[in-house]
Amino acid sequence: MPPRPKAFSRLVTELARLPGIGPKTANRLAFHLLSGPRNRSQALSDALRDSLENVKTCVVCHALSEGTECSICADADRERGLICVVEDAGDLYVIEDSGAYRGLYHVLGGAVSTVEGKGPDDLKIQELIRRVERENPVEVILALSHDAEGEVTTTCLVRALAPTGVTLRRLASGLAYGSRLEFADSVTLSRAMEGRREI
Repeated sequence: MPPRPKAFSRLVTELARLPGIGPKTANRLAFHLLSGPRNRSQALSDALRDSLENVKTCVVCHALSEGTECSICADADRERGLICVVEDAGDLYVIEDSGAYRGLYHVLGGAVSTVEGKGPDDLKIQELIRRVERENPVEVILALSHDAEGEVTTTCLVRALAPTGVTLRRLASGLAYGSRLEFADSVTLSRAMEGRREI
């Protein structure tokens, strides 16, 4: 088998680092990007460069933003007494797309994971505590994945937020154990949000 060009092999390696992309899929994607119309691949490259240069983290909730504050935090029509805690910005957009929630968010930046070497101190938990103390919300909703990492993270959050006295609720069980929010359909997510229960 003839050796592949170094640049091509590097592209395959970088694509394989993306979540859900294995070596075979990375190889197919690389061939597709290089054998298709050059303007499509260039558009992808330009979009990635533009995102890296212009997308920041919201100073309030840590979601993706093009300014200091994201559009949700800046929206005066949101229910300011509700803060929904999610693992990452992808989960925020899944909930937003469901239309089931009109409050604010707080993005943790992941979940407690021994596999990934992430502990509570690696998440935006202290920022959440300070925010709850500052904003005094009526309720904090823990919308974390229903898997082992989500359970450990929930336990850490419950302990950390207990001294604030804020009401904590969790999404109702319409989401199967072991499931991630990003894979939930909007109807299931809407029902889980409506049926949330106090912790």
